Amino acid sequence: MLNKIIIMGRLTRDPELRHTGSGTAVTSFSLAVDRDFKSQSGEKETDFIDVVAWRSTAEFVSKYFTKGRMAVVEGRLQIRDWTDNDGNKRRSAEVIAANVYFGDSKRDASAAPAADGRAPNFHPAGRPVDVNPGPDDFAEIGEEDGDLPF
Repeated sequence: MLNKIIIMGRLTRDPELRHTGSGTAVTSFSLAVDRDFKSQSGEKETDFIDVVAWRSTAEFVSKYFTKGRMAVVEGRLQIRDWTDNDGNKRRSAEVIAANVYFGDSKRDASAAPAADGRAPNFHPAGRPVDVNPGPDDFAEIGEEDGDLPF
C-alpha cells in the first residue's frame, strides 16, 4: 500500500516548535493550498491543511519558514480520531512531513550578503547556496585532464 502526499502552499501562521517529554523536536503549521479549479461562482477555493514535522525537519521549518512563505511538503496523510471536551467523537486529518522545501525564491531576510554583495539562497538543509556565481567560481579544464566522462 502507498500513503504519499505532496502539497504546495503558503504558511498561514508561523510554525510552533515544541519538544516532547523525551526532547524530540516537533513543529506544527498550516498551509493554504489553492485548488486547481474554480467554484461555480468563478472563484478559486483554498484548502487549509495542517502539517506536523518531527526532529531535524521540525527544527529546519521553525528556523527558516514564517507566515506567508511558500512551502512544498512531502509526507504522508494521517487520520486521527479523538474525543473533545464535551465527549463528542472527532476526526482530523494532517500531513506528517518527511521533507519540506522552499517553494518560493524569497531570500532569507537575516542572511548577510556575500563579500561581493550577492545575497545567498538556502537549500533544504539550511546551508547557504550561491545562486549567482561570479567569473572566478569556475575553473578551466586543461587538455591534460584526459577524456571527458560522457
